[in-house]
Amino acid sequence: MGGTEDAEPPLKRVKVPSADFDKSSDNISHIEPVSGSLGDSMARLLSSQGDEERIGSKGVIKKQEFVKIITRALYSLGYDKTGALLQEESGIHLHSSALNLFMQQVLDGKWDGSLTTLRTIGLSDGTIVKTASFLILEQKFLELLRAEKVMDALRTLRNEIVPLSINTARVHELAACIISPTESLGLLSVQDSVGANSRLRFLEKLQKLLPAAVMVPERRLEHLVEQALDVQLNNCVFHNTLDSELSLLSDHHCGRNQIPSHTLQVLHSHDDEVWFLEFSHNGKYLASSSKDQSAIIWEVKEDGQVLLKHRLTGHQKPVLAVSWSPDDYQLLTCGLEEFIRRWDVNSGDCLHVYERPGVGLISCGWFPDGKGIVSGMTDKSICLWDLEGRELECWKGQRTVNISDMAMTDDGKRIISICRETAILLLDREAKFERLIEEDQVITSFSLSKDNKFLLVNLLNQEIHLWNIEGDPKVVSKYKGHRRSRFVIRSCFGGFEQAFIASGSEDSQVYIWHRSTGELLSALPGHSGAVNCVSWNPKNPHMLASASDDRTIRIWGLDHFKCIGSTHSNGIVLSNGTT
Repeated sequence: MGGTEDAEPPLKRVKVPSADFDKSSDNISHIEPVSGSLGDSMARLLSSQGDEERIGSKGVIKKQEFVKIITRALYSLGYDKTGALLQEESGIHLHSSALNLFMQQVLDGKWDGSLTTLRTIGLSDGTIVKTASFLILEQKFLELLRAEKVMDALRTLRNEIVPLSINTARVHELAACIISPTESLGLLSVQDSVGANSRLRFLEKLQKLLPAAVMVPERRLEHLVEQALDVQLNNCVFHNTLDSELSLLSDHHCGRNQIPSHTLQVLHSHDDEVWFLEFSHNGKYLASSSKDQSAIIWEVKEDGQVLLKHRLTGHQKPVLAVSWSPDDYQLLTCGLEEFIRRWDVNSGDCLHVYERPGVGLISCGWFPDGKGIVSGMTDKSICLWDLEGRELECWKGQRTVNISDMAMTDDGKRIISICRETAILLLDREAKFERLIEEDQVITSFSLSKDNKFLLVNLLNQEIHLWNIEGDPKVVSKYKGHRRSRFVIRSCFGGFEQAFIASGSEDSQVYIWHRSTGELLSALPGHSGAVNCVSWNPKNPHMLASASDDRTIRIWGLDHFKCIGSTHSNGIVLSNGTT
């Protein structure tokens, strides 16, 4: 059906009406030897502006700041002697003498002296001076209370803290400590006992108030390095690994070989077109459904092989879709305008059948807690059921259409369904509020992102739109290139942090785009019929599955991955993408 035209269309194949409508990673820079010591070359002055020396190839790094950041990092790592030596050799001190005195006075509990020194460390913002003074006096007050010097604490509150005229609510709390011993105990319980450790933590709190020009922030060097790595990752369109071994010794760059593009296995157990498939949340199983009126649970072994676990039979019509329970112990299968079956994944037994006389069920999903299911009906209503089949809620009217996907957000607050040919309903169950996502073209399917913030919407005009559904819904990206003219073609999020978009296509290929840039990265040949659905393993960013009219499921992986298996109904293992 993907390669040639049918003489007779499938039962209800959920067709929609036709419309007219590497850069090389071997670019390793060559470093020529230079004369002089490494220290000389690192500190070579490239430019200067006024009295500030600047280093680096672009002349934008202030040498003094650079040395201070390195010194701060050395102290953070526990290399105190090396940090002191760097200050001595460079002549660039991490802190001014006034700041050093201030910090020591705080550690020694010399509160009056620290207040005097605070005004000499170069703070130009009066608000910072006031806030720091308040914190110092608060600490003084609490330590006096703990030492049972109540009158001294009262004088500190009345003559020093109150005149600052800030943080009135906190002043009232401190005053309550004088009046009520129980209030005092409650407030003091969150304070550490007097001592070096307590004052050290208090000093760290104070330091966060000080501007970077006065005190280099803690772990500033680590923060800058992490930012640089983040930029490299964001610029790497092929980045797709859970345990990235990033190195500071070279720039990060992933090749195309990080994207699953190699057929590892072809599964042949369905007897007709495969319409839908989905990996379980834990990535250990794959479920597929077919026009052959069956669904199959496949098990993903540790070595990557996918083997048949259970064939699920009992539907009298093609099976439109499957849905995994939140804990992956159960599976729903939805027949075409028929009924829903709930299965035990371990045994393969049918646990319950959900149906309503005279009305067919066309979509299914789970409550986030796994204690109920949601379904779209042929009478265009949406119903919620408990596991025993008792109807809990039902929304009548134009809430869904016969070509329909359905999802419920992880908090259980919103139900999402195609409610008209060109609109998706966002139904807020708690607020009893409805919002629509409206497109200009007919919507054929959608997929909800793992974080529940985005919808991937497939359209009749061979486009896929990415909607941000937080706040006011809006399209944030579009993906083009795949083919769709007759059938419902499904797409999915996937890869590391769902950084990629994959989709089936009527030209028998699987398409993969970079989610943020919209760049088409790969078109994967292999199937001999329309590719109806794709699913990316949520726990293995290097495993992708596709379902096709050619009655097969293909498991895609990295081209260097070797999978060993036998050739039988569970699948034919390949190593070169051929059959």
